[in-house]
Amino acid sequence: MKKLIVAAALFMGALTAQAQGLNLGIKAGANFANFNGDVDTDGITSFHAGAVLELNIVPMFSVQAEGMFSTVGAEYDNAFGAAEDINLDYISVPVLAKFYVLPNTLSFTAGPQFSFLVSDAGDIFETKKFELAASGGVELKIIAGLFAQARYNIGLTNVNDSTVAGDVKNGVFQLSVGYFF
Repeated sequence: MKKLIVAAALFMGALTAQAQGLNLGIKAGANFANFNGDVDTDGITSFHAGAVLELNIVPMFSVQAEGMFSTVGAEYDNAFGAAEDINLDYISVPVLAKFYVLPNTLSFTAGPQFSFLVSDAGDIFETKKFELAASGGVELKIIAGLFAQARYNIGLTNVNDSTVAGDVKNGVFQLSVGYFF
């Protein structure tokens, strides 16, 4: 009997979530990253991938949270004049307000992104374990759950732990495709 009650509660919870517009999806795409600030670097191209959760509050407004693996960084000339990549791997959690311009089709997103360093490659400076960024972009829902996004994330906190390297922040332009189930 208890199993039946638990199953009924889960079923009712799923119906309630669907009625409120809780959408779960996946996405992946390209990162075009570089450092902003007191360093002379060139951009790199890398990737991001992860899960997306959208909660529709009212028809024209949603809150979207994501859990992403994202590689960012830059390319710089080392002491010998050779190009060397700095790759920073993060678990990023953007929490975005989503404003629909065209109902359930075209939306603008904005909000904070919290990133936790998983690994770094490159020895130009000591990397901080946490980064806060501001994120903004646009999303187009194409058909049957398929969507495309363009977003820019600008770092608000220094990437480096050292004052020797100066002010160094991430800047990342992302292009993504995804699917809501």
